[in-house]
Amino acid sequence: MGVAVGIDPGLTAGVVAFALGGVALGTCSGLVPGLHANNFAVLLAAAAPSIPADPLLLGVAMLAAGVVHTFLDIVPALTLGVPDASMAIAALPGHRLVLAGRGREALRLSAVGSALAVAVALPLALPITWLMVSWYPTINAHLTLVLIGVVVFLLLTESSLRAALGGLFAFGLAAALGWATLDVQPAAPLDAGSMLTPLLTGLFGSPILLDAMGGGGVPPQADAKLAMPGRELGLTAGAGSLAGALVGYLPGVSAAIASVIALPAVPNSDPDRGFIVATSGASTANTVFALCALLALGTPRTGVMVAMDTTGVPLTLPALLTAVIIGSACGFLLVVGVGDRYLRTVGNLNYTVVSGVVFTLLVGLSFVFTGWVGVGVFLVATLVGLLPPRFGARRVHLMGVLIGPLLL
Repeated sequence: MGVAVGIDPGLTAGVVAFALGGVALGTCSGLVPGLHANNFAVLLAAAAPSIPADPLLLGVAMLAAGVVHTFLDIVPALTLGVPDASMAIAALPGHRLVLAGRGREALRLSAVGSALAVAVALPLALPITWLMVSWYPTINAHLTLVLIGVVVFLLLTESSLRAALGGLFAFGLAAALGWATLDVQPAAPLDAGSMLTPLLTGLFGSPILLDAMGGGGVPPQADAKLAMPGRELGLTAGAGSLAGALVGYLPGVSAAIASVIALPAVPNSDPDRGFIVATSGASTANTVFALCALLALGTPRTGVMVAMDTTGVPLTLPALLTAVIIGSACGFLLVVGVGDRYLRTVGNLNYTVVSGVVFTLLVGLSFVFTGWVGVGVFLVATLVGLLPPRFGARRVHLMGVLIGPLLL
């Protein structure tokens, strides 16, 4: 008689339960503007020694939270900071769709883009990882040139010379801020925190909240029917997935940069819808390929992967892939199930009050993770984060906070 290969029902139930717990955390971080899954990953990493659970299950929760966040962060992005209709031409692509009454469609485009990107990423993960393992020694030996190439690409793809110069200025300030603070280890209530928390929330989270205070609110929204042809939708999401793969193995290169790399695939006939699909796909696929980088190279490339690495999460592929699949399925359903209500409810609130409450929360998180020094860094980072839009530049140049110190 053959020997049956058993499946541990206890472990399976634990993986599903902790993945769903991660879904809850990712939902919280995704729906609160300015928060990131990294914040909850760091909290879990700090609490890990006191949680009577297998480190693998904690890793499952962190990973599921990270995946869900990449689905849901489009919701507050579309809701807050919507300008008055008279400013529609200068608005972001997602906000232009909201102003046109197509916010519900935009949410679904994002969810489909992320889901398709995962569907593309999973079968491509093995061959792309095999190639990266082969090429990584060469890439690592010439990392400075690679990162300079990334910076130049970001500047050249700006809309004007003024925007490019503003992006370069913002990159320099962010790089100086990162160089001065990343290695600082201030006393804080939570010992597991790092300066990444006040830096990233200050550069990318709080400026959006402050800019949102002048928004005009969300107008009535029409039906949720997708107007983008299926072929264009699939090709654009696939391009986003490949862009996420391209940057998932490089230090200091984030999903935001992957989104810019995916932009050439956006169809000229419908740039606003294509932008949402490509950027959402790049962000979600980046999480999948960052997991591959951790598994194959032992190098954590995102905050969630860093938290998993420092917690000593066993790199058990079936359990971690289950977390990705559960997170993706739940993220898709949550965007569709929660997004419309969020648009309707939060979009009609007083933006100044909402932004003020969340800004106070971010200050509190900075203090918990990095003490009063971190609060000061957060406020300085916020000032730097306000600069790029004033030049018409993208905020992605602020990734100089990580790329700059690597170059130096």
